[in-house]
Amino acid sequence: MSRIVELLASPVHRFLGRPADGPAPAPPGELVDVVQIRAGLGIVGDRYFGKPAHRDASVTVIAQESLPAGIGLAQVRRNVLTTGIAVDELIGKVLVLDSGDGPVSLRVNRAARPCAWMDVTVSPGAWKALRTTGGVRCTPLNDGLLRVGPIDVTVERAPAS
Repeated sequence: MSRIVELLASPVHRFLGRPADGPAPAPPGELVDVVQIRAGLGIVGDRYFGKPAHRDASVTVIAQESLPAGIGLAQVRRNVLTTGIAVDELIGKVLVLDSGDGPVSLRVNRAARPCAWMDVTVSPGAWKALRTTGGVRCTPLNDGLLRVGPIDVTVERAPAS
């Protein structure tokens, strides 16, 4: 069964400066049980919401199966942690997730490549290990809500641009 394991909507960038200096402290409440998605804009309250440079990458999704045990969104800075979905194989498709409030369609645009911070926040060697399984960057195609818990999953062809 597919699930949303965690959701992250952080208003701040935590990975600033050099990885050796460590991340900035997490603001309270960045891990949430529900997020509001807005078409073309991203996750309400997230640091990338409505930013023109991030519209094609405003929602990031990663599979729990790609991460070491005990590692979650606070360490990898993606927005949606799933289980039971091979998200890295969906580039060029539309991932439709329904956690009970109606479907949310995400156009999967490209891989979310990890950075050197992964060696600090996950474990040494994680940067290289996550190069092909670091999640995906998506554009939301409709407004909706996503919740932690079981989800219905559909994969569709991406609409012609």
